Amino acid sequence: MASRTLIQLQIFLILILSTTAFSDVLSPYYYEKVCPEALPTIKRIVEASVYKERRMGGSLLRLHFHDCFVQGCDASVLLDATPTIDSEKNAHPNLHSLRGFGVIDQIKKEVDKICGSPVVSCADILAVAARDSVVALGGPSWTVALGRRDSTTASRNLANINLPLATFNLAELISNFKNQGLDERDLVALSGGHTLGFSHCRLFKHRIYNVTKIDTEFAEERKKSCPRIGEDNNLAPLDPTFARFDTAYFSNLIKEKGLLDSDQALFNGGSTDELVKTYSYNPMAFFADFANSMIKMGNIQVLTGNQGQIRSNCGKVNS
Repeated sequence: MASRTLIQLQIFLILILSTTAFSDVLSPYYYEKVCPEALPTIKRIVEASVYKERRMGGSLLRLHFHDCFVQGCDASVLLDATPTIDSEKNAHPNLHSLRGFGVIDQIKKEVDKICGSPVVSCADILAVAARDSVVALGGPSWTVALGRRDSTTASRNLANINLPLATFNLAELISNFKNQGLDERDLVALSGGHTLGFSHCRLFKHRIYNVTKIDTEFAEERKKSCPRIGEDNNLAPLDPTFARFDTAYFSNLIKEKGLLDSDQALFNGGSTDELVKTYSYNPMAFFADFANSMIKMGNIQVLTGNQGQIRSNCGKVNS
């Protein structure tokens, strides 16, 4: 307990010193006057949801990631399909995979009720829920700058183009993150979010049957629930401690036990190997870098001021 408290304190001090991390137009205190109960309400619902189903923590973290990589952090990922909205939910990386929408809808309903009106954006809810999910599963906390507004558009095409694929090699991953203003350290740190959650068989089938650089016992174990033909939607954990935010993900990569090709690409003789090694034995370094990278990602192309809107329903544009 003492060591964990020390880690949290050190991360807090690092983040306090990172004065350039926040966008100039966002503020951690955005809701203090208009609705001081907003953040406690989000935290309460996230904690209850994660307690009910620990897998939900990884799902809510992934929702924020998949939102920010398409049009920026504007809650476009939450919009349902309409004659004028080509929903990102139907993009290949999201279809039958992205989840947690019901929890976000519950948060929105409760927050609007306690605030008396829709003053909290769906984009801010995604950002805060991601942070609270990580904390609920033993990970670091960070200060979320607030004041994002919600988009009135979505793009299935951009989601198909911008979201990194499970088949990406290191060069493709670096390029993909660079397009979002994120560097190699951000890539490795944010990939560490795979310490939580699961993946579908269809996404790692190629790796366990066709790749030679993989731990043999690990591949055989995964084959038990992921046959060569069929059962594409069967799930496997992204790391052995899938419901705890820790460094096991990086330790697994060193042992050639990365589940996805894009996971193992981070430790495959390339420029990110040393950072993977560092994170594997230094949780303080990983936690601090993950927190900083989440702040950085959360500021991608945000809408503020009179841009966009604050949706009354996260799945629909206001009429």
